[in-house]
Amino acid sequence: MQSLKPEGIQRNKIELAAALRWASRLGLSEGICNHFSLAVSVEGDQFLVNPMGYHWREITASDLVLADKDRRILQGDKEVEDSAFFIHSRIHLAKPQARCVLHTHMPYATALCLLDKGRLEMASQNAIRFFNRIAYIDDYEGLAFDSSEGDRLASAMGDKDIAFLAAHGVIVSGPTVADAFDELYYLERACQSQIIAQSSGQKLRILPEAVVSSVAPVMNSGLATMRCLHFEAIKRILDREEPEYRN
Repeated sequence: MQSLKPEGIQRNKIELAAALRWASRLGLSEGICNHFSLAVSVEGDQFLVNPMGYHWREITASDLVLADKDRRILQGDKEVEDSAFFIHSRIHLAKPQARCVLHTHMPYATALCLLDKGRLEMASQNAIRFFNRIAYIDDYEGLAFDSSEGDRLASAMGDKDIAFLAAHGVIVSGPTVADAFDELYYLERACQSQIIAQSSGQKLRILPEAVVSSVAPVMNSGLATMRCLHFEAIKRILDREEPEYRN
């Protein structure tokens, strides 16, 4: 088991706290529910996660809990909520390359999860970046209060980065907090545009698959730098306006 050094863990705590704070600003949080996590070991068996009972807007780096796959608290004095543990721990173990796992009930993406066979349609440029990257889990089987539900979700995701959970919400994963957060942001924007367009009552103009399949790899190949710049800009704003998030 290879884990990050203490200074690496602290840096990760600051980034995860920034992501939680900014998601709250954008209206992507839901009460004190939903969770962001970040694996700090190569195998994914140790991870940072926001604790039970805290609103995303108040989270600081020191509030984050370091837990392991057996639910032992390695750092911190706060509890991890049941569904947070059983969803995030199992995905980290099954998909160690998905170091950052973000689960939200953000409004527009979740709205698509409520539709029968709801799908993100390839109708907008923002949607193209998610071409063939979403697992749609159309069977809702209740609350994630044991490891079997977490295992089911992780298995259904397969090699996909993103999951739409029927009647529930979405999971977005990535190799870093910056990568995953950028994906979360643009996923919600793509879903928002689709829902607004559909509310007009007119038919969506679906882009030809040949165009989408040719544009998607070009788009995604150029996103690495933009994702990092996006997240650095977020942290600069927080450093000016809410510097306590680093505490």
